[in-house]
Amino acid sequence: MTTKPLRIIQLSVALLLLMAAQVAFAHQIKAAITTVLFNPRTQNIEIMHRFNLHDAEHAVKALFDKKADILGDKATQQAFADYVAQRFALLDADSAPLALKTVGFEIEGKFFWVYQETAQPPKLEGLTIRHNALRDLWPAQINTLNVEGRGDIQTLTFRDNIELLSVEFKHPH
Repeated sequence: MTTKPLRIIQLSVALLLLMAAQVAFAHQIKAAITTVLFNPRTQNIEIMHRFNLHDAEHAVKALFDKKADILGDKATQQAFADYVAQRFALLDADSAPLALKTVGFEIEGKFFWVYQETAQPPKLEGLTIRHNALRDLWPAQINTLNVEGRGDIQTLTFRDNIELLSVEFKHPH
């Protein structure tokens, strides 16, 4: 075998291994996105949690039962939504929790969504937030949260040992 074809084979194998490593690594990234939206029309704070369905599938098997089926079982979906709600909290400036209610959940494409809401308190100057969903299962879990509808979008990232993060509003309502 000549040197040139051998070199092409080596490069092809290296490229294939690199692509396989990227695919494997992509499934190891544990991340969720949450939006906390101050809706001026309803005067509610609306919370939308988006989890990768792949992560939710693995989580329910670890949390509830090895045979748990988040795709086909509404009870498992409800249990996962309840789990998320128990690990998420909004606190006012006095560290009092706002009463959140879960208003629904759904599977949409590659994502599992959990929806919560609460009435906007008068004179809210800021929020302290706890977002520990899936962080008890996977220490590498990163939960990113965007606060919208009260000035500029503010982004918080829950990772490592971070339990609580806060945002302040420049012009309280």
